[in-house]
Amino acid sequence: MKSNRSSIEFGIIGLGRFGYALAETLASAGKEVMVIDNNEDTIKQIRGIVQEAFVAGALTQEVLEETGIQNCETVVVCIGEKVDTSILTTLHVINMGVPRVIAKAFSSDQGKVLEKLGAEVIYPERDMAIRLANRLVYSKALDFIELNGDITVSEIQVTEKLIGKTITDIDVRKNFNLNIIALEHGNITTIEVSPDTDLKEGDAIVVIGRKDQIAKFEAHIAY
Repeated sequence: MKSNRSSIEFGIIGLGRFGYALAETLASAGKEVMVIDNNEDTIKQIRGIVQEAFVAGALTQEVLEETGIQNCETVVVCIGEKVDTSILTTLHVINMGVPRVIAKAFSSDQGKVLEKLGAEVIYPERDMAIRLANRLVYSKALDFIELNGDITVSEIQVTEKLIGKTITDIDVRKNFNLNIIALEHGNITTIEVSPDTDLKEGDAIVVIGRKDQIAKFEAHIAY
């Protein structure tokens, strides 16, 4: 059962819908992935996709060490619905010295415990709900990511009001306290955006700033 690899980029424990999709997406991006789950059929299904896949009925520290999960650079514990198992598994992985441990949580209480253990905590359902709500509220936003506090990254569709104008013309830094961090044209994303760049139909700009300022900018460029 023990892995012969000296190191691997990502380890994922728990292959529910979230864990499986995460493993599949990382693997398709060319990342090295190790997975652990208690369902033999699921492991058989994913074995041809990831580098290493192990069936583990009990997630004791000894069993985890046998898989070699401690050699991963990042481990994501995707068993948030089983609170006791989630907490103990996260503790084991942290105790094994994994540099970065991320754990899924379903409640704030569970998240607080996981944070105290030293894990980064994610709340997939809550975060997706917030992201969808923001996309519905900010109608021009193609995508929306909240950072710490009130700072947000938003991808905004170029409207008719902006077509033909340059980055200097719209001057979002002066007028809205926003910074443009990328420009998308077709399938090409540019992160070095020239002040003389003309905005075209179908373009999108990616801005970072406070949520209320993004709302003001959206209202300004509305049709």
